[in-house]
Amino acid sequence: MPLIDSGMLVDDAWVRLGDDDALPAADVPVIVSLARFLKDRASLVGRNGGLGIFLASSQHPKDIADHLADFALVALDFPKFRDGRGFTIARELREHLGYRGVIRAVGHTLPDQYLALVRCGVTQVEIPEGRDPALWAHALTEISTAYQVSVAGPLSMARLSRHKTTEHAA
Repeated sequence: MPLIDSGMLVDDAWVRLGDDDALPAADVPVIVSLARFLKDRASLVGRNGGLGIFLASSQHPKDIADHLADFALVALDFPKFRDGRGFTIARELREHLGYRGVIRAVGHTLPDQYLALVRCGVTQVEIPEGRDPALWAHALTEISTAYQVSVAGPLSMARLSRHKTTEHAA
C-alpha cells in the first residue's frame, strides 16, 4: 500500500509479519502483533532493522507502555473510517506515555482525516489501495487553524484566544 509521511509519498521498508511467519534477516524492520511480541520478545527486541508493533483498535496503549522503548514504530488499526479509537490511542501514546517514535495509521482512513491524524500524533498513513495520494498531501494544506489542542502543530484557536487575551491584559 502507498505510504504517506508529512504529506509526501515514501517507500515502506517495514514488513508486517503474521503470528506464525518466519522472521526475516535481522536488518529487515518488522511489524508484529501484540500477541507475537509477548510470545517472542527475546528474539524480536534489538533487531538491527527495527521493531514495530501493530495495535488493534480494541487494544489499549497501556498494554505496551512498559515496552515502548523497544518499538521504532507503532501501527494503529483503523477498522472503519468512522471509528475514532485510533485517534485516541495516538494521543495517549504521545501525550500520556511520551512515545516519540513513528505512529502509523493502518486501515480505513480518509484524506479528510489526515490533518486530524497528524494533530493527534500520527506520523505516517497507509493510503488504502486505489486512492489518490495527491488528495492526502492536499489535505494538510486545506485547513490552517483548528479549535482543538494538538500534539503536533500550530496553536489552536482556543490557545490563540488565550494568548491574545493575555497580551491585551499586559
